[in-house]
Amino acid sequence: MSEPLVRVWQEEIVIPTYLTGDPDKNPMFFEKRVYQGSSGVVYPNPVIEKVYDEKTDKTYTGLFLENAYLKIMILPELGGRVQMAYDKIAGRHFIYYNQVIKPALVGLCGPWISGGIEFNWPQHHRPSTFSPVDFSLEENADGSKTVWINEVENMFHTKGMAGFTLYPDKAYLEISAKLFNRTPLPQTFLWWANPAVKVNDHYQSVFPPDVNAVFDHGKKDVSSFPIATGTYYKVDYSPGTDISRYKNIPVPTSYMAIRSGYDFMGGYEHDARAGVLHVADHHVSPGKKQWTWGNGDFGRAWDRNLTDEDGPYIELMAGVFTDNQPDFSWLMPYEEKSFVQYFLPYRELGLVNNATKDILVSMQQAGDLLTVRVFVTSPQKGLVLRLFHDNRLLDQTRFSATPEDLFVRTLPVAPGIRARECRLAGRRRRGKRAAQR
Repeated sequence: MSEPLVRVWQEEIVIPTYLTGDPDKNPMFFEKRVYQGSSGVVYPNPVIEKVYDEKTDKTYTGLFLENAYLKIMILPELGGRVQMAYDKIAGRHFIYYNQVIKPALVGLCGPWISGGIEFNWPQHHRPSTFSPVDFSLEENADGSKTVWINEVENMFHTKGMAGFTLYPDKAYLEISAKLFNRTPLPQTFLWWANPAVKVNDHYQSVFPPDVNAVFDHGKKDVSSFPIATGTYYKVDYSPGTDISRYKNIPVPTSYMAIRSGYDFMGGYEHDARAGVLHVADHHVSPGKKQWTWGNGDFGRAWDRNLTDEDGPYIELMAGVFTDNQPDFSWLMPYEEKSFVQYFLPYRELGLVNNATKDILVSMQQAGDLLTVRVFVTSPQKGLVLRLFHDNRLLDQTRFSATPEDLFVRTLPVAPGIRARECRLAGRRRRGKRAAQR
């Protein structure tokens, strides 16, 4: 009997872990405590204020999803976070993989760890980020498999569920979230998916081409983007510094995109020629954020606080129902909100110009040569790509592609034509009748 196209299973795994102290037995009321720009109230959640320096091997329950393209590991004992996301084609972790559980007292209730994908809900750095949640494994009729995590959080008694799904022929991780207010009163919440990404001097954040400015928390300050020309986070970036590149940001810094009409954001490692994208409907998920500890002594000290050997990272955060922090949304009595987010690895494209969960495109120019690259997350046949300049068709080509092999088209263009002035249009052919319309 052949192996199933998608596998889901539960397995005990051992991870080196720095242990934490016991929770304070007395509830913490601190009504005026501020955390991430908003209330730091955590009652009735317990607070832990001790992390030990000794490391020991600890056994965890690992929940695994795997298909031909990806392998995912989720840890329900640590808030249901995605601890590992591996690209089998490229042979690399497309999400920062921290091989040790090394908490620092960063979270709302104390311990917090770097790496993976954390889900910040109903407050930033989630009260249960270091606590166990319920889970179940599901096999679907279409051959896909899902890991569900679920909790009723203690602060507002709202219910949050996230379903992690792999499909047989798709090179992306789908995350379906459902948030439900079980109470007769309106309740506040926020939801930011918080993936970590490995960085070095070759790393560059990938924001959509219409992002020309970024805000900090609460929109108190603004900077042009990607080239900063003024002072931002007390750093003078004049006469011009590319702050999409990790190496150029020396201090802890956040920035959030202003009004993007695109559905994607991500990051690219130029040395590895590979990256990661988040894709979601920008009307539902407008939040596009980068956070770094900074490429300096302070940042390197925090690297040592949070990992033993895996080095620096940044957070590429994706928020729903808001484009800034600490903005909150409302759940009316007995209301449910649901939405879908996608995370996917990609290769060779460099900075992406546009993307859906199915197709990613980039367009780059060197002199009078224009190169278009197309990456797909599932086998695609009968695609048609058109290149326009001033509404004039410059090129049309038909092709097929797979996640293993991207499509590349290089063509000469007349002097004076620039890539930024061109646009791409594409469709899938559906027989002669569709092609003639």
